[in-house]
Amino acid sequence: MNSEVIETDTEKLEPMQFDQYFPELVTAIKNRGWQDAMPVQAGVAPYLLKGIDAIVQSRTGSGKTAAFLLPLIEKLAGSSKTTQALVLIPTRELAQQVYAELKALTDNIEVDGVAIYGGSSYRPQFEALKDGVRIVIGTPGRILDHLIRGSLNLKHLKYLIFDEADEMLSMGFYKDMVKIGEYLPKKRVTAMFSATMPESVKRLARRFLHEPEFLCFSGDGTHVSNMDHIFYVVDPMQKDRSLMRIIEVEDPQNGIIFCNTRNEVEYVAALLKRFGYDADQISGDLSQNAREAVMAKLKKKDLRFLVATDVAARGIDISNLEYVFIYDMHKDTDQYIHRAGRTARAGNRGISISLVNQMEAIDLKKFATRTGIMLQERKAPTEEHVQSRLCEKLSARLESELREFTTAQKERSKRYKGVLKEINAGENAEEILLMLIDNYHQSFIKKGRENIEEVEPIPVEKVSQAPKRNFSRRRPPRKS
Repeated sequence: MNSEVIETDTEKLEPMQFDQYFPELVTAIKNRGWQDAMPVQAGVAPYLLKGIDAIVQSRTGSGKTAAFLLPLIEKLAGSSKTTQALVLIPTRELAQQVYAELKALTDNIEVDGVAIYGGSSYRPQFEALKDGVRIVIGTPGRILDHLIRGSLNLKHLKYLIFDEADEMLSMGFYKDMVKIGEYLPKKRVTAMFSATMPESVKRLARRFLHEPEFLCFSGDGTHVSNMDHIFYVVDPMQKDRSLMRIIEVEDPQNGIIFCNTRNEVEYVAALLKRFGYDADQISGDLSQNAREAVMAKLKKKDLRFLVATDVAARGIDISNLEYVFIYDMHKDTDQYIHRAGRTARAGNRGISISLVNQMEAIDLKKFATRTGIMLQERKAPTEEHVQSRLCEKLSARLESELREFTTAQKERSKRYKGVLKEINAGENAEEILLMLIDNYHQSFIKKGRENIEEVEPIPVEKVSQAPKRNFSRRRPPRKS
């Protein structure tokens, strides 16, 4: 397997427009109200149709779902009723969305599919897989369950799609994806879609893709930025709570949180600790020895969050720092560059997140326009959003660990049946169980994310430009 994607023998392919698909699919596209193909839809299709593996960097909302569904429908329409395409998805909500889009596009086309995800009954999934289905869309954990049970067979698989690969890794699905790889045929076409390209995604690509072409639809298409610039407009009176929720959703391995004053540093650090996070602080009045001790912990990954002022953070150079949180916007917007620059060092990926009010958002957008920074605005997560995400993430991790439980471990765990029964019978049952779940979650965070194999990542510093020519393809049979 070749890890290079900068220089390959792959010819640059011409974008594919909607009217180039077979007539029934063109009609389905028009019925969806789509006029012209979005860049990611036009650019990715030629590679999938020609059988070339691709790594695709594209933002959420860029039209990437159709970018892989349309070529799959084009290729699989009227084919044998076996599982020929597997789409791996991070969440059940996204799996439902992709399946709904597939149903809408194939109403009068002979291509079927099924959505498979945790938290739902196995029975309809068993029935759909038993009857045979061409496209399977699902979360890695539940897909792996079906593979282990033998209810899903991938021996006829032709296409493998990773949708939102960075999110799947964040959810803790790496081990499940590696195990799924044991069931995959060697000869297949694989495409990986991701909004960001951290080292973990590149390593995942190194494991699953063969001589992939890198296609970027984030920004101007001429280079891959090593950094994502995100901002949330939050209520100033609820900014501290918003920070906690954003941290829960983003789930960073480590990060620096910038505040403007020493008092704010002390408050945020205390807040993080009160919520159970591993955090420390540095400010201007801290002794040099104390400051160096805190920095040493951060560099060795013994500290998850550092809260600091600009003065205290001068000279910080940590190659493995993942996140920068700007809790207080500086009056001088140029200071943003210095703060954000604490991450994305030594070629690593970095993410800068700013919490701003309405007026600060206007100033930040003007600054981004002036400096050529591509900003992403996200809606501040609600408590319901946080709970939903944690529920799905922890359920997936627990199910994954349960699959690895040996017979002896299962036998040993039965000793605690009496404890469980006593807890459930007590007045504080819910509080005790929530405490145990929270302790498990915190221990998982301290242990770090799944150990992704330390291999050389695929270099993706250069991007495939607009394709230059057409290509021939066989039109699939249509439903009569």
